[in-house]
Amino acid sequence: MSILSAQNLGLSFGAFDLFQGISVSVANDSKIGLIGPNGIGKTSLMMILAGINQPTTGNIHIAHGKRLGYLSQEATDAFEHHENTVYAEMLGVFSSLQEQQARLHQLEADMAAGHYSDEVLAAYGELQEAFEHAGGYDYDLRIQQTLQGLGLGRQAWDLPIKQLSGGQKTRLLLARLLLEKPALLMLDEPTNHLDAEAIEWLEHILKDWSGALLVASHDRYFLDNSVDTIWEMNHLGIEVYSGNYSNYLLQRDARWEYTRRVFEEEKERLQKDVDFVQRNWVRASTHARALGMLRKVTRELMAVDTYGIMVLRSGIKWHNLSLRADKPLEVIEAIRKVNALEMPSRPPRIKPRLSPSTDSSNIILRVNKAEIGYLGNSLFRVQQLELRRGECAALIGLNGSGKTTFLKTLLGQIEPLSGEVKLGASLKIGYFAQAHEELEPDHSVLDELLKNHPMDPEAARNHLAQYLFRDEDVFKTISTLSGGERSRLALAILAVHGANVLLLDEPTNHLDLPAREALQKVLQDFQGTILLVSHDRYLVDQLASQVWELHDNKLDAFSGTYREYVLQKAGSDSKAKQMILPSRPMVRDNSRGTRRLQQAMERLEQRIRDQEQAVRHISEELHHASSVKGFDTINNLSWKYAKAQAELERLTGEWEKLVESA
Repeated sequence: MSILSAQNLGLSFGAFDLFQGISVSVANDSKIGLIGPNGIGKTSLMMILAGINQPTTGNIHIAHGKRLGYLSQEATDAFEHHENTVYAEMLGVFSSLQEQQARLHQLEADMAAGHYSDEVLAAYGELQEAFEHAGGYDYDLRIQQTLQGLGLGRQAWDLPIKQLSGGQKTRLLLARLLLEKPALLMLDEPTNHLDAEAIEWLEHILKDWSGALLVASHDRYFLDNSVDTIWEMNHLGIEVYSGNYSNYLLQRDARWEYTRRVFEEEKERLQKDVDFVQRNWVRASTHARALGMLRKVTRELMAVDTYGIMVLRSGIKWHNLSLRADKPLEVIEAIRKVNALEMPSRPPRIKPRLSPSTDSSNIILRVNKAEIGYLGNSLFRVQQLELRRGECAALIGLNGSGKTTFLKTLLGQIEPLSGEVKLGASLKIGYFAQAHEELEPDHSVLDELLKNHPMDPEAARNHLAQYLFRDEDVFKTISTLSGGERSRLALAILAVHGANVLLLDEPTNHLDLPAREALQKVLQDFQGTILLVSHDRYLVDQLASQVWELHDNKLDAFSGTYREYVLQKAGSDSKAKQMILPSRPMVRDNSRGTRRLQQAMERLEQRIRDQEQAVRHISEELHHASSVKGFDTINNLSWKYAKAQAELERLTGEWEKLVESA
C-alpha cells in the first residue's frame, strides 16, 4: 500500500519549467534516496510532496490517517515556542502520554487514600496497559538517547531554543521528527549539520526505521547505509533504481549502454527522415509527404534539444511536452541539426586504485615521534607514520583536531613542535586549498587554466570538460562561479601542473553528486600519492589505502580501507562492551534446551554461509553483465542482488538474537 502517490507533478516559474511530468509513489516500507545535480529541483519536489508548496500541475494523494514529517536543510523557523528549552520541546512530543501519566498518578493517589473499587481497579489496569504499550515508561530515555545521538548533549538540554545556532535547530527538529515517528519521514540533506558520530548514529536509526523514508543527500556513504531504492531526478522526470547507491552505479552503467544504442538508432532514423525530405521536397507529387515528415522531424529535434534523445522512446505525447513548433525548420537547417546530434557524456566509470608499491625507496612521507601544533599550542602527537608512493591516506577527525595544521606542516608553512616530519625526494606537491585561493576573480575559466598551463585552447577545453566545464561554461568568469564550480576548477588546474602528490582539504565541499563522481574518477586515475582530508566517507572508502584518525590528541594509523577500519572499530567497541558485562559462571550446560539452541545456531550459520556465497555469485554475475549484456539483464540481476542481500541481513539478525539469548 502507498503512503503517498503523485501524478504528473510540474513546477514552473513564468515561462521557465523547473520540472514536468513527475509521477511517483512511496510504499509503507520504502527507503528512498533522492539524487540529482544541483538546481534540478530536488528541494522543490520534496517541499511539494510534504505539502508545504503547491505544484503548478499535477496532484498528490496521501493515504488516510498517515502523517508526514519533513526536515528542511535549514530549520531556523521550525519552532513556534522559541522560549521553550530543548528538553521541554522534546517532551511536547509526548503530551498525550504525559496526560495519561498524570491520570495514572491521580488514580494511584485516590486508591492510596482508600477510594477504590472494582471499576477503579479495572480502569487503572486498562490505562496502565495502554500507557505501557505506547512507550510511556521509556519516553524520557528515548528523548535522552535521541538528543545525545544527534550531538545535543546534557549541556544543551536546558538552553532556550532561541539561543541555539541554525545547525543546532536543524538537529533539534530532526530529533523531534525521529521521536514523533511519522509514517513517511522526509529529510533534505540531513547530514549537513552532523558530525561523523551523529551521522553513524542516524544511519543505525534509519536502518531499523519502521516507516517509510525519503532522503535527499549528497552523502553517498550515508545513502549506501540507509536506503534500498534510488530516485534519480533529471530533466525527463524520475528514474527509479533498486538497491543502494552502489547498486545504482552498476545499473546506471547498464542504462547508459542502452541509451547509447538508442541514440545511434534514433540518429540513424532521423538521418533517413531528413534524407527523404531532401529527395522529395521539390517534387510536386511528394512535397506534402516531405513537408509532413519535416514537421515531425522539427518537433522531435525540439524535444531532443530540451529533454534528450531518450524522450523519443519515452512514449510521451508531443502535446504533453510544453513545446511549440509554429513552423517547420528549413530543410538544410534540419539536416545540419540531425548531423550535429552528439551522444550524451558517459557518467564516470568507477575503478579501484592500484595497489601501492612496498619498496622502501618509495616512501614519500615519514613522521617519527612528532608533536604537531602552532605557537606552542600542541594539538596532537604522532608516534610513527609512513606514506608510500601510489597510496592514498585519509586523515579523519573532529573539526579543530588539527587536520589542516598537519597539512600546513607537511607544506613547510609550520614547523613541528618536536620530532621528525620528513618528505621524500623529487616531490611536486599540489595543495587544493592553495589552488582555490589563487584563482583570479576577473578571469574566465578557460583563461585561468591557460594562465597556469599554456596549451592549445582545444586541448584546454577538452581537459576542462573532464571537470564538467562544457560549451559556454568555459567562458564564465570566476567571480560568478559557485563554490562547487570553483572546487572543480582548482582540481583541473592542479591536474595540469603535473603534481605527483596531492594534499586535498575537503575537496567535495559544495559539490553535487555528478561533480563528486567526476572528482572521484580523476583521483582514481591519478598515478601519484594522495593525502585526503574529507568528511565524504564514500570518497574515503573508494580511495584510501590507509586511514589516519585524529582523536584524544594523538594520530593512529590503520592500514586498509575505510570500511575495514569501521568494521575493526566496531569489533573493538563490541569487545570492550563484553569486558564490562558481568561474567557468567563457567558451568557446563548440557541441557536439552541448550543443545537445541546450539543446533539452531549451527543450522543458521550454515544458511548464512550459503547466502553469502549466493550474494557473491550474483555480484560476480552483475559485474560481468555490466560490460556484455543489456539493460533488462542488469535490472533483473540488480533485483536478485538486492533481495539476496536483504535475506543475508535477515539471517544475520536472527543469528545475533540467538547469540544474545545463549
